Amino acid sequence: MDKTQAIQQRLRELFESQNLGVLATHRSGQPYASLVAFYATEDLKHLFFVTPKATRKFENLKADARVAILVNSSTNQAVDFHRDVSVTIVGDATEVLGSERQPILERYLKKHPHLEDFVRSPSCALVRVSAKSYFMVQNFQNVMELHLNR
Repeated sequence: MDKTQAIQQRLRELFESQNLGVLATHRSGQPYASLVAFYATEDLKHLFFVTPKATRKFENLKADARVAILVNSSTNQAVDFHRDVSVTIVGDATEVLGSERQPILERYLKKHPHLEDFVRSPSCALVRVSAKSYFMVQNFQNVMELHLNR
């Protein structure tokens, strides 16, 4: 397994083991962070989350699609400094509409079945983050980058 494949495998393992990430949006230069339940595709090209449309994060991403999501494996213990894996995903966010929406929601709900009522609410949007780059940190200071070609 080469370095790129090893990074991809570690990302898949992290995304499968974690349910939540921190979404960073911004508006007028002011950053804003939100906790989101996410689902990542096997090919690592996309992450999805659901949010009410009447939220600051949704308004922010409509104004500027550039976002970042932080996912990590920490347990809030001192040992995390040496075993934790954190990844920042940088990409662009868009609402998923039309016939494409339902199949993605079904895959999302396989990971988050407890969110079914929330996800199916007409006041919620399904958001796709098209990943451009991954910045993964292991062992507190070992940084690896994966850039996707589009």
